[in-house]
Amino acid sequence: MSAVTAPAAGALDMFRDYLSLLKLRIVVLLDATAVGVMIPATHGHPRLVPVLAVLAGGTLAAGGAHAINCWFDRDIDAAMSRTRRRPLPDGRIPAWHALALGIVLNALAFAVLWSGANLLAASLALLGTVIYVFVYTVWLKRTTPQNIVIGGAAGAIPPLVGWAAATGRLDLTAFALFAVIFFWTPPHFWALAQMIKADYARARIPMLPVVSGEQAAKRQSVGYAAVTAAVSVIPFFTGRAGEIYLAGAVVLGVGLVGMAVLDLSGKRWTRRLFAYSLVYVALLFGLFAISPFLP
Repeated sequence: MSAVTAPAAGALDMFRDYLSLLKLRIVVLLDATAVGVMIPATHGHPRLVPVLAVLAGGTLAAGGAHAINCWFDRDIDAAMSRTRRRPLPDGRIPAWHALALGIVLNALAFAVLWSGANLLAASLALLGTVIYVFVYTVWLKRTTPQNIVIGGAAGAIPPLVGWAAATGRLDLTAFALFAVIFFWTPPHFWALAQMIKADYARARIPMLPVVSGEQAAKRQSVGYAAVTAAVSVIPFFTGRAGEIYLAGAVVLGVGLVGMAVLDLSGKRWTRRLFAYSLVYVALLFGLFAISPFLP
C-alpha cells in the first residue's frame, strides 16, 4: 500500500509546487477586478463567452507572469525567510520550467482572450505581463524605492481587460478603475513591506520603508490613499454607478485614508492598514459590480 501511495503523494506535491508558481491567491483578486467591471460596463448584461474568456485568460496571464517573476527573482526568494522554501530557491523545480511555464501560459492567455473576447483585451493582458515582468521585476524592483509605484500599473490592468472584453473599447470609467488600483497599490504594498522590512533589507531590495524609513512610507501612503479615494468616485460622475455606490466609495475611501493616517502613530496600525486595504478593494469593486442593480 505504501509503495503505491508514495509516488502518488510525490506527484501531488510536485503538482502543488508548480501550481504555487502561479500565486493563485493574488490571481483571484486580479480576476475579480477584471470580471466584476464587466457587469456595469454592459449595464448589467455581460455576455457569457467574454466573461469566461476573461476569467480563463486573466488567470493564465497573471499566473504566467507570476511564474516568470519566480524564475527571475529566485535569488531574492532564496535570501528572504518568507520565500526561501518556495520551489525554485529550494531546488524542487528546475528554474527554466518556471520560465517556460510562464511563456506558455501567456501565449494561451492571448489566444483565449482574442478568440473569446477581442484583440484589445488580449493585448492589454499581454501588456500587463510585460509591465510586471520587464518594468517591475527586471528593471525597477532592484533599482528604485519607487518600484511598486510605477510597476504597480501591472496590477491595475485587469479592470481595463474586463472593460475592453465587455465593450470593445476603453473610456473614462475604465481608466478611473485603473487609477483606483494604481494609486491603491503603494499604501497596500508599503504596509506589507514595513512588516517584512528585514527580509527586504537582507535581500537588498530598495523598498521605500528600507531606503527612506517607515515614517516616509507612512506619509506617502496617506497621500496615495487620499488620491485613491478621490478617483474611486469617478464612476458616479460618468453615469456608470449610482448614489449607493457613491456613498459606499466615500465611506470606504474615508476608511482607507483614516487607516493610513492612524498608521502614522505606530507599528500596530500597519498590519491593520494592510488588512483593510484588501477589504477596501474587494468591497469597492464588489459594490461597483452590483451597481447596475442599485439606485
